Amino acid sequence: METSLYLPVKTFLEAAGYTVKGEIGGCDMVGVREGDPTVVVICELKLSFNLELILQAVDRATVSDEVWIAARISSKGRGREADKRYRDLCRRLGIGMLGVTGAGDISVFVSSVSPMPRANPKRRTRLVNEHRKRRGDPALGGSTKIPIMTAYRQQALACASALVNGPLRPRDLKAVAPTAGKILLNNYYGWFVKIEKGVYGLSDAGRLVLSNGLNAQDLP
Repeated sequence: METSLYLPVKTFLEAAGYTVKGEIGGCDMVGVREGDPTVVVICELKLSFNLELILQAVDRATVSDEVWIAARISSKGRGREADKRYRDLCRRLGIGMLGVTGAGDISVFVSSVSPMPRANPKRRTRLVNEHRKRRGDPALGGSTKIPIMTAYRQQALACASALVNGPLRPRDLKAVAPTAGKILLNNYYGWFVKIEKGVYGLSDAGRLVLSNGLNAQDLP
């Protein structure tokens, strides 16, 4: 699975000074290095190098300072990583190319540069904001067909956990969920019920999700 590539590549990017988190804004991996300016790196994962991986990287280049692609190195040495044309294309596009062995070792086939100007500052800002708000790194990059633990979901779970012992007002939940008012009002997951004006409790759906157990990273 693509998630098997996540931790080795995360370790590689963290060694370069980035704080890395998975599955943010549709990107497999987003790394942020705080500073003036803030530097953003994105890496997309696939089990093998292909054209789709390059197309994803081209899209991500509009919102990042560096963009990488990473895939499993072919055991027979016949993968795209051995194709000079593929490497040259990545080099011309400014896309970094990483190979991951079965043992988790990283090979840098092409270094990342940034020849293409960023063209989507709003999307870039959304990525950085989600990265900063998300507590820990609860989602493995490359995950598919499972709910992503976003910062919003983390805060919604924190609200639900706080309501187990009885109804509360949004202001009572600010310490665990800064946007508690909007979360309770919108009730995106159906976990909350309005008891009276400005007072909310936990629905049966909310109690059910809590009964399934929470990971320590799930809550702020």
